[in-house]
Amino acid sequence: MRIIPAIDIIDGKCVRLSKGDYNTKKIYNESPLEVAKQFEDAGIQYLHMVDLDGAKAKHIVNYKVLEQMATQTNLQIDFGGGLKTDEDLHVAFESGAKQITGGSIAVKNPETFTKWIQKYGSQKIILGADAMDEKIAISGWQEESTEELIPFIQKYQQKGIQYVICTDIAKDGMLEGPSFDLYEKILKNCTQNVTSSAVEMQSNSIKLIASGGISTFDELPKLKELGCEGVIIGKAIYENRISLKQLETLL
Repeated sequence: MRIIPAIDIIDGKCVRLSKGDYNTKKIYNESPLEVAKQFEDAGIQYLHMVDLDGAKAKHIVNYKVLEQMATQTNLQIDFGGGLKTDEDLHVAFESGAKQITGGSIAVKNPETFTKWIQKYGSQKIILGADAMDEKIAISGWQEESTEELIPFIQKYQQKGIQYVICTDIAKDGMLEGPSFDLYEKILKNCTQNVTSSAVEMQSNSIKLIASGGISTFDELPKLKELGCEGVIIGKAIYENRISLKQLETLL
């Protein structure tokens, strides 16, 4: 299971929110690059970066920060927040993103998002399936859509999506543990029935990345056991609930 620390950006600074509420913003470091380098020094290879200004503005904003981290570290960065147009996507990839995450766009403009999957391939496009009470939330979690979580994922599975980041918003930033039951339900319902080899079965399963609520190191092996392909860890690292030293043991 991949360990993926999160860096959320507002005004070029490294912040965390609780339940996606911008009023709960807490600045952890003025320099996201400094934080990224600490992760890299601990042996971390992956980074989840969210442009919270972009999510609000509905277009990419903090691409210069992305570029800085991509050129000055070797981290494989997946980037999301406000990606709405082909130009946004072009800027993100040009700035050094290895993957991009689309959430709101997948709900509001499925034609464009499907086109991105076809153009860039399922290795580069991640479906952001963030939910409150199993309903998809969009626009930096400021709006709830009518889309049901599992059918939403299944629909994009049919269109070739492999990577899915799912955040249970009620858990996000609360340090109360992740949604084990929800992830188990997703993995159970989003593994397509294939009767041939285990290899084919694997290729028809989504690569689920758990996100939100991680609070202790002991939760990580449980997520791995469930079948999560990766886990995004944010506030637990910044609040020293999980140390980089501990994470090194999993790398």
